[in-house]
Amino acid sequence: MLNTDLIFQLINIIGTVAFAVSGYLVGFRKRLDILGVIIVALLTAVGGGMMRDALIGHIPMIFKSNTSLWTIFITLLLSWLFHIQYQRHRVLAVWFVVADALGLAAFSLTGAEVGLALKLNWFGVVTLAFVTAVGGGILRDILVNEVPIILRSDIYGTIAILLGLLLCILNHWNMVTPLSINMLFISGVISRLIVYRYNITLPGFQKKKNYKI
Repeated sequence: MLNTDLIFQLINIIGTVAFAVSGYLVGFRKRLDILGVIIVALLTAVGGGMMRDALIGHIPMIFKSNTSLWTIFITLLLSWLFHIQYQRHRVLAVWFVVADALGLAAFSLTGAEVGLALKLNWFGVVTLAFVTAVGGGILRDILVNEVPIILRSDIYGTIAILLGLLLCILNHWNMVTPLSINMLFISGVISRLIVYRYNITLPGFQKKKNYKI
């Protein structure tokens, strides 16, 4: 039977693959060269983890373990071999949203797990979940000169915060098990897809009508 540590490792790999794919698709959409695509995919996949490790004063795992590097390399190679970037626009949009949902849920949980392992308070755990989940996407969007999705009206970071809080609650009641972790992961992915499908947004300060300034 899988233990919780192995479950978190598997979820981390899923998140790495998913965000590498999203970075790969964005790189091709922006017509970057090969090096540009690799850089965008790499930073999307590991950027959040690097920010998290910097916050807690640790050497980023990407500098100590080759697991993420091999995962990203294999993901990019397979993406190129199957030419996923040449699919129809609607198919590409689905690929991107699904990859983004998987990465968001996965890294929210792995970030929160690091906080729990360090015995941080709930604010610390949720902060690490948030940073790990959205950090890579922020770097990706900044690199390609787009407003980061976290700053737009889409309910994105809220899901990361909720997953971090829920893991804190489960840990408080000693209910962190492989089943509960998987349920949280699946719930996070489904929540992100529902938010995208029905265009659910947080309230904004901007008016519906555009005005010239």
